[in-house]
Amino acid sequence: MRAFIVFALLLMPIGSAPTRAADPPRLAVFDLEMLDTSLQGQMNGPRADEQERLLRAGDQLRKELGESGKFRIVDIAPVNVAAHQSNLQACGGCDVKLAQQLNADLEMTGLVQKVSNLILNINLYLRDVHTGRLVTAASADMRGNTDESWSRTMRYLIHERLLAPNYGAPAAR
Repeated sequence: MRAFIVFALLLMPIGSAPTRAADPPRLAVFDLEMLDTSLQGQMNGPRADEQERLLRAGDQLRKELGESGKFRIVDIAPVNVAAHQSNLQACGGCDVKLAQQLNADLEMTGLVQKVSNLILNINLYLRDVHTGRLVTAASADMRGNTDESWSRTMRYLIHERLLAPNYGAPAAR
């Protein structure tokens, strides 16, 4: 047996390494967008604290998904200005085109819908950049418009939805 192993090793080309697992997919995570349908939003326009929370939520997504090892997070800086000038939820696929410019395999957009200062909802959408098809979506309601409520809701979506085993898989029959 030992002679067989030595013989097999001798047949391996020089410099070849054992096969390693494929690299995780490259993921572009865009900053979240706000859809404010509240009376306060209609009267006063965008709030600075909410705009900061949108940016922090995107940073949290990138950080925690990257730390999971399931994705290689792509730097969105080269297309970030164009992304912020578009409504990524209703631009006819511009999000996928921007992610293609980054050589990403997957891209994620998100929308925070504000009904009132008490009732908000975060929606996340993961798309295949090569086909443009939706891979999965995750959504969670939150109560309260605070840094803590946003952070906890994002953590829930990341760990209990996006990274959860079999999330988005068809139910067994």
